[in-house]
Amino acid sequence: MELDEAEPSWDGANGKKSYRAPALEKGLDILELLAEEGLPLPFPVIVQRLGRSPGELFRMAQVLEARGYVEQVPDGWVLTARMFHQGLSGPPIRNLVEIALPIMRRLAGSTQQSCHLVVPSRGDMVVVARMESPEQLGFSVRVGYRQPLYLTGSGAVLYAFQPNDIRAAWERMFHPVPSKGELDQFRERAETLKSTGHTLQPSAIAEGITDIAAPIMRGERAAAALAIPFLKPKREWMSIPEIISMLLAATTDISNEMVVGDSRA
Repeated sequence: MELDEAEPSWDGANGKKSYRAPALEKGLDILELLAEEGLPLPFPVIVQRLGRSPGELFRMAQVLEARGYVEQVPDGWVLTARMFHQGLSGPPIRNLVEIALPIMRRLAGSTQQSCHLVVPSRGDMVVVARMESPEQLGFSVRVGYRQPLYLTGSGAVLYAFQPNDIRAAWERMFHPVPSKGELDQFRERAETLKSTGHTLQPSAIAEGITDIAAPIMRGERAAAALAIPFLKPKREWMSIPEIISMLLAATTDISNEMVVGDSRA
């Protein structure tokens, strides 16, 4: 029998009252499962994974769909972008994007390459802003695009400039789980780029793209990363070392602006 939503229970471990809200918990269970999976899940699979009755979960899924958080597709249920966009509207991310966009526009214009702003999320990197190349041909990724940290240059940058406890927590959330060899290579790459302040590596996601990324620092930690998915033009506009120099200048400008913003808050 479920506790009433307003009824407290006693948490002996912490010596505190804890409150349960069964309806809310069911909704959060569905959202978290779909977020972790990343792919459509048929309703029977959701029921099996969460160990609840079809009736109670179906009603909750209907409410979440009506509110715009999930939707049905031919292969099952998926998250919509609503929760992601609400996350972007929170003060830390919103302020970061507002600071970064003018600097990203200058960087794209100077390098003739697109760039994107990346933050960490549960073992992944997530793109929260992008700036297109002014050229007719370029490479960019959509806002909301995510990949495991260990597969991308920007992910390596985010990981490199973190304390060991944060690194370990992120590693436990990697999905799919990397092999020992993949994880060792990722750790080694992260340690190397700490000395250079940037990464330069072939993309593990797309052929013909070179990942160039550098950290946006808040204190001793990387709060975000700025990345250029470098697409080599037939007529070379500028060299990669020149692009790296401009990228590092841009990340320094964003980091400094964040410090100014923090002091005003």
